[in-house]
Amino acid sequence: MRSTRTSAPLRRGRRTVLTATGLVAALALTATACGGGGKNEASDKPDATTSQAAGSDGGKVRIPSDIADKLKEHGIDVDRWKDGGWEDWDKDKWLREAKDFVNPVIEGLWKPERIRSAEEADKTVSTKDASASQGVSDPEPAPVEAQAEKTPYHENAAPVGKVFFDSPEGPSVCSGTVIKDVNHPGKSNLVWTAGHCVHAGGNGGWYRNLVFVPAYNDLGKSETELGNANASEVAPYGNWWADWASTSNGWIQGGSASGGDGAPYDYAVLHVKPEQGSRSLEETVGAALDVDFSAPSAAEAGQMGAWGYPAAPPYNGLQMFKCLDAPGRFSLSPGLPTMYRIGCTMTGGSSGGGWFRVQDGETVLVSNTSIGPTDNTWLAGPQLGEDAEALYQNMSRTYGGQ
Repeated sequence: MRSTRTSAPLRRGRRTVLTATGLVAALALTATACGGGGKNEASDKPDATTSQAAGSDGGKVRIPSDIADKLKEHGIDVDRWKDGGWEDWDKDKWLREAKDFVNPVIEGLWKPERIRSAEEADKTVSTKDASASQGVSDPEPAPVEAQAEKTPYHENAAPVGKVFFDSPEGPSVCSGTVIKDVNHPGKSNLVWTAGHCVHAGGNGGWYRNLVFVPAYNDLGKSETELGNANASEVAPYGNWWADWASTSNGWIQGGSASGGDGAPYDYAVLHVKPEQGSRSLEETVGAALDVDFSAPSAAEAGQMGAWGYPAAPPYNGLQMFKCLDAPGRFSLSPGLPTMYRIGCTMTGGSSGGGWFRVQDGETVLVSNTSIGPTDNTWLAGPQLGEDAEALYQNMSRTYGGQ
């Protein structure tokens, strides 16, 4: 089995819905507007070609004092960090604890060519491990062929984007979803993704230079076409740097290159800020989703759809895809919480991408892509219960208003 980890996420009156035909035979994530044509105004999209780093002064990056102090606490030179010191992955300097996350903006780091170079790095477990809990897991689902999302993405899947980060292996990529902030309605800066997209788990620490790019490659252009694309087509809403990230203790302590005991806790929340402007992510993108923390059983959950940007062959990470299936149960061990599992052919790079279902007529995020097999026939994601809700609420209360 292969984990799809990659080193290894409002304008007033707008909402995002998941429409269903029959028994949810067709799904579409759409951003709609009350009044107007439903498209984002030009002013909603920052000009990515002229963006300046948040906290910059005359083009020179200023690391916020709280981040600078945290770096100094660990013996890290602040100036050297932004000039390339972050590339030092010495185990004694690889910050690990939940309180130690640092991610100062480095202006110009995520240029289009560096973004395109980001790769997934699959993690695998043996077939024996994948079948270790036959008594707990439901039968393996039939593969569901991933379908390309319609373009432009900002009209059909507005909350979905890509999460870029640096790991010891180099630039890496995951997927993420804009979620609502219950304590700051209409002004969310929160992104949901997988824990392994922000932290290496039991044998490592926090990844670096985390950035969220909503509606990445909005028009779904090919690699050749992107060579002539302007920055606003690659990143229509600009780059959003994570100024804080939270993942579960279960992932930090038990996560591994194969998912490990941390897989059922493989979720994370980012709080992000734009490189340019002061509007919130939700206002800028025009859409965000509620999170369902009721952890319905697989039998009760009904149909689910998974969205993401698969990057491992036969995909290249440039286009958004989706899968729809009825979930079953999956567990790597009888002692671990059960995960959801659906048939899906998406590969590495789709990690962290949201799983959605319709609840009382509204689209809600109910899980995220965590692990899958080497033959890319299914995906598994964690159930989101009380622990996940506590992590979310802490992020919202502590950082949401910033």
